[in-house]
Amino acid sequence: MTEAIHRDHWSNRWAFVLATAGSAIGLGNIWKFPYMAGENGGGAFVLVYLGCIALVGLPVMMTEIMLGRRAQRNPVAAMERLAREAGAPRAWKLVGILGVFTGAVILSFYSVVAGWMLDYLIRAVTGRFHGMGPGEAKAAFGSLLASPYELALWHTVFMFLTMGVVAWGVTRGLERANKIMMPALAAILLVLVGYGLARGDMAGAVAFMFYPDFSRLSPQGVLAAMGQAFFTLSLGMGAVMVYGSYLQRHVSIARTSIYVACADTAFALLAGLAVFSIVFAHGMGPAAGPGLVMQTLPIAFGAMAGGAVLGALFFLLVVFAAWTSAISIAEPGVAWMVENLRVARGRACVVFGVVVWLLGIAALLSFNLWQGVSVFGLSIFDALDNLASNILLPLGGLAIVVFGAWVMKQTHAREELDLDEGWFRIWRFAAKYVAPVAIVLIFLNLTGLLPGA
Repeated sequence: MTEAIHRDHWSNRWAFVLATAGSAIGLGNIWKFPYMAGENGGGAFVLVYLGCIALVGLPVMMTEIMLGRRAQRNPVAAMERLAREAGAPRAWKLVGILGVFTGAVILSFYSVVAGWMLDYLIRAVTGRFHGMGPGEAKAAFGSLLASPYELALWHTVFMFLTMGVVAWGVTRGLERANKIMMPALAAILLVLVGYGLARGDMAGAVAFMFYPDFSRLSPQGVLAAMGQAFFTLSLGMGAVMVYGSYLQRHVSIARTSIYVACADTAFALLAGLAVFSIVFAHGMGPAAGPGLVMQTLPIAFGAMAGGAVLGALFFLLVVFAAWTSAISIAEPGVAWMVENLRVARGRACVVFGVVVWLLGIAALLSFNLWQGVSVFGLSIFDALDNLASNILLPLGGLAIVVFGAWVMKQTHAREELDLDEGWFRIWRFAAKYVAPVAIVLIFLNLTGLLPGA
């Protein structure tokens, strides 16, 4: 490990915690978690989700951070270096390449969805939810999807915001942005929860989310909770690995991983309470699916006093969460171009951003002008989502945890994790056996290969 490449580092461990929590806290917490809990019976789903965070998500996160910090490189160079150090085939660097590719694919359609949230933020600010009924809410969302120009505008704005932050580097860009947006996220979320306590049906939301009824949880719901626990921490695409590569040697990986997992989980639970307290207060059902945020909540905001302000705060929350996640998704690809191709960071951001932007344009056109175009029977948007979420992410996560627990030398893992013997054995057991089995089950479930899926 003698290559002399200057790399920025987080100024302290809290900067790393904020940035990694920002990576984890995204649309999955505020958009996906509430509707998945709603579809799968509430409390029982939440309980299984919490268990999976501890048994699957946390060991994989510790492993990914450990690999990044050990190598002090972007995911591609990191996996190549660590494989050489472990006497393993150089082909392990394909895991890093897979991560960079996965991030590009995810960011392409993630930016399109974040663009929806930007559009709805403007609608909320201008009071366009007032008096909105179910028919109007459905038509409004349909109208947005039917307009390639509107979708392209918001997708472009979001990509510009994302790559603009990444271009400033680790301390001036990623760290500074998260130091501003993460406290703002927490403040907005607490305001929304406070509204739920004062004006919403918080008692109903608490009962729904924290009183488990296992008769309402199917085996598919258990696998969905397992998958959500894995995906919510931004694992399997190199984002956590590259963030870990900027972490100082003296910082505890286990402690910071726990902080990040707790912050991510707290945001998901508080978002669920805020959403369901509003939904229940207006007599709506929790099992609205993906339309919960885009079609159900606008109706609630339009019917309540101060709904314009509350709606604006909610969609600002979602935009900030999407933004902090997007910059972490972009960083592995940009870091690879800077370190391996020796491209200036600004130019790397332009090249990577344009490639992702073009892929996103193809994704958003699948809702309108290219509606008849299909890839393996799916629209371009759904094909990109399916490829990344159902195939690439689980494979990337599995490869990372297998390398860390089975291939990397135990002495190096002990050195990086710096755990007591008992805790090290617990991590190693979870990383060697529990997490790989869980990820395989998630993969088989998502791809429809699991019997009964």
